[in-house]
Amino acid sequence: MKILVQKFGGTSVRDKESRARAISHIEKALQEGYKVVVTVSAMGRKGDPYATDSLLDLVQFPSSDISDREQDMLMSCGETISSVVFAHELLQSGLRAASFSGAAAGFLTNDDFTRAKILRMDPSRILQELETHDVIVVAGFQGKTELGDITTIGRGGSDTSAAALGAALKAEYIDIFTDVEGIMTADPRLVESARALHAVTYNEICNLAYQGAKVIHPRAVEIAMHAKVPMRVRSTYSDDPGTLVSASREGERGNDLPDRLVTGIAHMAGLSQIKVQSKEDPSKLQSEVFKSMAEANISVDFINISPSGVSYTIDSVYTHQAVSILEDLGYEPEVKEGCAKVSTVGAGITGVPGVTAKIVQTLIDRGVQILQSADSHTTIWVLVKDEDLIQAVNALHDIFELNVG
Repeated sequence: MKILVQKFGGTSVRDKESRARAISHIEKALQEGYKVVVTVSAMGRKGDPYATDSLLDLVQFPSSDISDREQDMLMSCGETISSVVFAHELLQSGLRAASFSGAAAGFLTNDDFTRAKILRMDPSRILQELETHDVIVVAGFQGKTELGDITTIGRGGSDTSAAALGAALKAEYIDIFTDVEGIMTADPRLVESARALHAVTYNEICNLAYQGAKVIHPRAVEIAMHAKVPMRVRSTYSDDPGTLVSASREGERGNDLPDRLVTGIAHMAGLSQIKVQSKEDPSKLQSEVFKSMAEANISVDFINISPSGVSYTIDSVYTHQAVSILEDLGYEPEVKEGCAKVSTVGAGITGVPGVTAKIVQTLIDRGVQILQSADSHTTIWVLVKDEDLIQAVNALHDIFELNVG
């Protein structure tokens, strides 16, 4: 039995027309001799009635005091509704289809609600159902604990669900369908000259995804990489083959893809930069600040620690909460709202002199102020003002000639 796993995101299932396009991809896979397991996200984006963010608005999240367990019960509804609607339309198209919750599909997780980790996959029910069905539709983003509580596996969880199913079912491919043609060199909504990449390595796309490229979740890539299942990132709205994600060149297993100096420019907007200084006991400050953020479940990023204090970024939605916590500890945080992180990502950066100099000079030439910077062996980050984001991303995309195939 040849199995293909396909994942359709929120925009791909938001309305009947989009779902019809998704069904056409399933029909083509069936014609090619595959059995198809589909993972679906909640329908649409915020504002659409069954989107995850719309469901959270029902309980005034994040200002409400809803427990993580109750939050998971609410958030899982979007994918459940989506799976039933999608399976129904497959049946109307003449295909033998059935829908399953994440729990029924074999997802067993820990009880870390809202960000649960998959402990075990039992694909036996899916394999049994594929004997009599063409398509199995699984509600993404969700699973259950040993006690039977519903869990969700974090934002981007439908990608992770698809990867886990692909690994457990030993699928030929995992297809991630979205609203763009594949993995792009930058966000095409910001950079007109952004282009789709024909092939990338697992490591390259992981780096891009962790730095803000939203086309696929890095946890999904890591699962596929470990299981050695190739992924294809494709557009729901075209028949283009998209971007192949693997460890080798297409058709030449065993050969590494050559390292590119820069693979792409990623970004994260809507951040707040927080600086906290102390002349009395810096080591106490460093410990207290990050411990207090962790206890409040506020994720911190872009961390710089110096003898006199710390600076870091958080999602802007948590700015007021973070400031209140720090003031209660006796600190006077300096806050800069409206920030964005711009990341230059490439496996070929390692050991190459002059890359940082080129980034800094390019941004200076364009009048972009760098608020903070950091680097690793594959990524160089800069923090800029939100108002400079488009300028910064386009400037770096141009200087590294990413519009050239």
